Amino acid sequence: MNNRVLVLGGYGVFGGRLSAALARQGGIEVLVAGRSLRDAEAHCAAHGGTPISLDRSSRSLATDVAALRPRIVIDTAGPFQAYGDAPYALAHAALACGAHYIDLSDDARFSAGISELDADARRKGCVVLSGASSVPGLSSAAVKDLAAGLTQIDRIESTILPGNRAPRGLSVIHAILAQVGQPIPITRGGLPAQVTGWSGTRRETLSLPGRASLHRWAAHMGAPDLQLLPGYFNARTVLFRAGLELPLLHHGLRILGLPVRMGWIRSLAPLAPMLRRCAQAFETFGSDRGGMSVELRGRATSGHYETRRWTLIAGAGDGPEVPTLVAQALCRRLLCRDRPAADLPAGARACLCEVSLADILAEARGLDIQTATRTTPIQPVFRTALGSGFAALPATVQALHDTIDASRWQGTATVTTGAHPLARIIRRLIGFPAAGQDVPVQVDVLREGAREIWVRRFGHKRFRSILAPFGTPGDGTVTERFGPLCFVIALRQTAGGLAYPVTRGWCLGLPLPRRLLPRSDAVEYADPAGAFCFDVAVRLPLIGLIVRYRGRLTPTTGPLPPPDPPS
Repeated sequence: MNNRVLVLGGYGVFGGRLSAALARQGGIEVLVAGRSLRDAEAHCAAHGGTPISLDRSSRSLATDVAALRPRIVIDTAGPFQAYGDAPYALAHAALACGAHYIDLSDDARFSAGISELDADARRKGCVVLSGASSVPGLSSAAVKDLAAGLTQIDRIESTILPGNRAPRGLSVIHAILAQVGQPIPITRGGLPAQVTGWSGTRRETLSLPGRASLHRWAAHMGAPDLQLLPGYFNARTVLFRAGLELPLLHHGLRILGLPVRMGWIRSLAPLAPMLRRCAQAFETFGSDRGGMSVELRGRATSGHYETRRWTLIAGAGDGPEVPTLVAQALCRRLLCRDRPAADLPAGARACLCEVSLADILAEARGLDIQTATRTTPIQPVFRTALGSGFAALPATVQALHDTIDASRWQGTATVTTGAHPLARIIRRLIGFPAAGQDVPVQVDVLREGAREIWVRRFGHKRFRSILAPFGTPGDGTVTERFGPLCFVIALRQTAGGLAYPVTRGWCLGLPLPRRLLPRSDAVEYADPAGAFCFDVAVRLPLIGLIVRYRGRLTPTTGPLPPPDPPS
């Protein structure tokens, strides 16, 4: 039986680890291929395998591959987004000689586009899988494991945080720099949205029982998950973040991306060789510990909302082994005589849930890699504040406040403004709308952490506030922050809805005297047709009316703002 596996880039950062792992399995003839025969020979001398000189850009690629008679061809070289006009040349070469094909692509377009080979792969009974790496191969397996028993997935967010001493291949550096400062399409709340590569930096913590936690900065990045997981799992939001261990390097890369973001230069990718040398100069200042997490928010069969988080932490320099685990598991499956053919059906597709999480982690035995899963309940802010009283609200009012990720509502409003000069100044400072009839209104409710960000647009005017639970759950109190101003609101259920009286307030952290507190005559209710209605009037002592806006909203569609953390 032919158990020959050809690994292109087989002596590189990830390919070298994959080649060595396959050689250790036994019973596999590993062909370690790349443009440099000398490097291939050095790798094989240390780890086993047969060195091969092979250039994927060669016109004779198909003939060269066929002459090697592989059963499986694996591409670990990359960068996959830079493969040019013939991105699937190696996959075509594998199919031409009847071999299975696997790659470690981290590029969404490349992994999704592999399906163009599906008909050919089916005819030849071959398996063609793209993205058999940390994403989407491992991340999708983790999502499938976490999603068991969930009736609704509101959000999937994956994060990868390598150690600073992890080897940095030029193709990996190139792939990262090609995204910094660039627009990255995502799905947010079931709607199209966009983030900027290496933006939205926030502090992440990965923790496992009995291990020191990882505390790192992470920022938005592109990954196959962003394009593939929304449809596969019917997830309303999918996000991906990555980060560098040293804050100097992480934030420095964000600053370098500003000219790209401003349109002054096209890309940082040409700087890859230089920035790789700079990063290597700082290698000794970090650690060899890295990690990964996959987090889901959704509704369980019990009806309650949950956050489920799978965490992986790798030490002793074993982090770079993680991207190879899926390919190892796939090779074991494809070369096993005892597994039925239907186990991995023929065809070309992205590597989504092709092997179970348990099978993938089985390949990590003997490595310093530990994982765990944690489930915690999650509740929308108003459910927390109102407790059992939330169920007494009209259905439409409940729906607007029942957000654990993102939602958008639109409608119209009538706006009335006060005439006092100070009222005009306050409206400008906060962003309150000008007076008008049938003013278009859009309200985005975005959950971040334990808070909700409310972004309100009245015509061309925009203002936002941040709401969070306050006091004891069920006592009806929340805080709402407008820039330097923060107020405690004692929510009060009315016959038809909900009222928002202000009871306390602070400015820049200093308490406001009660006589200076604004008076908020704000109510929400459902009209006879069931639409969500609001009537909000804000007044100040001695000044009088600041603004009053009243109207109705319905859920709608449209691009949502990026999920960056609030300031």
